[in-house]
Amino acid sequence: MKPVLFFLFSLNTILAIGQTGKLKGYINTNEAALPYANVAISNPFFNTYISADRNGFFEIENIPFGDYRLKISSLGHQTLTENISITLSTQTKKFTLKEDRLNLDQVVVSATRNRVNRKNAPVVVNVLSPKLLEATQSISISEGLNYSPGVRVENNCQNCGFTQVRLNGLDGSYTQVLINSRAVFSALNSVYGLEQIPTNIVERIEVVRSGGSALYGSNAIAGTINIITKDPVLNTWEIGTYLGLINGDTPDRSLNFNTSLVSDDLKSGITVFGLNRDREEFDANNDGFTELTTLQNTTFGLKTFLKPNDRSKISLDLTTIKEYRRGGDRLNLAPHFTDITEELDHNTFLGGITYEVENKKGTNNLSIYTSGQYTDRDSYYGGLGGARTRQDSILALNSYGVTKDLSLLTGIQFTKTLKNNHIITIGTEYNISDTEDIIAGYNRLIDQQVHTIGSYAQYEWKPSDDFIALIGTRLDHVNIEGKYNIGDISRDISIKQTVLSPRITLSYNLLNSLKLRGGYARGFRAPQAFNEDLHISSVGGEPQFVILSENLDTEFSNAFTASLNYTKNINKIQADFLLEGFYTSLEDPFALVNTGAVLENGSILEEVRNGSGAKVFGTNFEIGISPSKKWQFQLGGTIQKAMYDESQILFESDGATPGEGNVVVDEFVRNPNTYGYLSTSWIPGEQFNINLTGTYTGDMTVPRVISNSGFLDLVDTDSFFDINLKLEYHSDISENFQVTFSGGIKNIFDSYQDDFDIGPLRDSDYIYGPGTPRTLFIGIKFGKLH
Repeated sequence: MKPVLFFLFSLNTILAIGQTGKLKGYINTNEAALPYANVAISNPFFNTYISADRNGFFEIENIPFGDYRLKISSLGHQTLTENISITLSTQTKKFTLKEDRLNLDQVVVSATRNRVNRKNAPVVVNVLSPKLLEATQSISISEGLNYSPGVRVENNCQNCGFTQVRLNGLDGSYTQVLINSRAVFSALNSVYGLEQIPTNIVERIEVVRSGGSALYGSNAIAGTINIITKDPVLNTWEIGTYLGLINGDTPDRSLNFNTSLVSDDLKSGITVFGLNRDREEFDANNDGFTELTTLQNTTFGLKTFLKPNDRSKISLDLTTIKEYRRGGDRLNLAPHFTDITEELDHNTFLGGITYEVENKKGTNNLSIYTSGQYTDRDSYYGGLGGARTRQDSILALNSYGVTKDLSLLTGIQFTKTLKNNHIITIGTEYNISDTEDIIAGYNRLIDQQVHTIGSYAQYEWKPSDDFIALIGTRLDHVNIEGKYNIGDISRDISIKQTVLSPRITLSYNLLNSLKLRGGYARGFRAPQAFNEDLHISSVGGEPQFVILSENLDTEFSNAFTASLNYTKNINKIQADFLLEGFYTSLEDPFALVNTGAVLENGSILEEVRNGSGAKVFGTNFEIGISPSKKWQFQLGGTIQKAMYDESQILFESDGATPGEGNVVVDEFVRNPNTYGYLSTSWIPGEQFNINLTGTYTGDMTVPRVISNSGFLDLVDTDSFFDINLKLEYHSDISENFQVTFSGGIKNIFDSYQDDFDIGPLRDSDYIYGPGTPRTLFIGIKFGKLH
């Protein structure tokens, strides 16, 4: 039957040769024009796409008579797809797009490295939208990432505010953070970078859980977090300001702006953005030592594009970040006159340029790109200064450090769409990571160069509309040269290794609204200094350093996932339910061991070693319901287990102290078995809305070096429920000027840690739970808003 239909269709097309028509359309939503929507019309013999103008009108000329598939899409709206016949010289139609309140029809790129509708993606992709980041009043990325299943951001240091993101129970070094789909977010950036990137520059954040090494190489064992910055889409401008009072009295102030300009012919555009943030230090227990650092952040950037013609595009993005943070005691004194100080002054530059070109049919796409990041960091890590002893004072005076960090990535990717919409993607990347971290007073040195050449290939097989098989692999050749010193200990690493990372994912539509996904991915991490190794904490008034052990082997992973996703639109009701199971096994996992050794300079030594093996498994779930445009509910969470195959040494005794022995664990520490989030929005009218959001952190085991027994202890923490309330009022002063007022309370019930270590000899790593106590806030933004 299919060959007959194809023959008739071809015959009709042949007879219609020479006859062409014109399609004119008007696109609206909620009775208002929808500007700049994307319009594509296609059949096996003709394919073209354009954008509507600022008033929602479009016109496509010289369309051969015949039957076509018309697809209209716009950010924040459900994609409209319908069959259309061109049989007249001119046809005019009106198209209405419905609001996509749950972001189900959003286009994502992290799943396959190509643009694909989120619902149709063969891999589960969670999207954090600017609307959600605003609802949670998140100033930086680190504050908003918790609102996705399987994701948890934690604060790991009272002195410096080191944060890391955990995906499916694995710590930050297992997650590859991408900036505009490029892997230039280095290990050093991962220490503080999530708190440095402001949310006002973000278009969306895409989260892909489970193995991503087949596409993005090393360090994507747990998955990827892709931070997409804002593209110029409309002519807009806005200025916003925020004031938060942490614990009711510690100010956190910020001022931000965004402006976009797009040419009338949509061939060029630019977005410029900036933020200035000033947060004062916070001391939770009045012992004179900070729990939250003082923080000054200035961010400025732009993103621009130029289309030389309808089939090519040049994109450029540039961002500069200048951040100063300091924690400890007596912040008004020079660091070497204090009991504890961790001070960091970052100057970071991020940028990238991409050239894309495609053929007339849109079946071949070539992308050539280069991205980079450079960070210049001045630091101070010291304790017990202030002339306690002459030796302490001299050591404190020499605790200043300098870090230089460079990451460069250049690559080329080619994508070809075959008949029946099968897609082949191939690419090659060359990545350079060069880090030098020096603290002369402690003879501390990390001098590391990592050069990686990676080639990947992926085949997306679509034998039917209901089934997709994604088969791919990546071959990485990694060259690591590293020198690591602390005190009189010196380690060298010289590794050349070639690693193959395969991946297979299957997707099947059991029903029109029910999708089954499953997959396997192989991943790896080569021996090198990761984010935790570049962070220095204070224990007992002395710095605690990390060094790599000798003969450290590469860590490998095998990740399995399976999920059911139910998506349904019933009249005005939109619903989305996700149930996902995951299992990841680790071979020779990197484990951090406190050696119990104290060096001659007084610093404490931790060592990265290979463990015997580990596994992480559990379930992620997400429920999203929007019964009308007035109400939206989202609830997500994770139930998991993370354990070692054999008992793992956490603290290794040197045998010199009576009664002190090794401390071993069977499960991962700082890792709750349950955690999740909720988000509720009520929009009773066009001008007013209420957002109730929150996160839940279950109980967990946290190491405490400074304990009542005098030895390292394992503390079982309580659970936390952090609830936030935000009220917002919007007013249209004119068509080109609007103003929005907001206010509310973060952490309404003050669910916050209450047993911090105190004094100069505290364990600064003994910190857990929500990032801030109860905080009151107000804000205002005005301009020509979206």
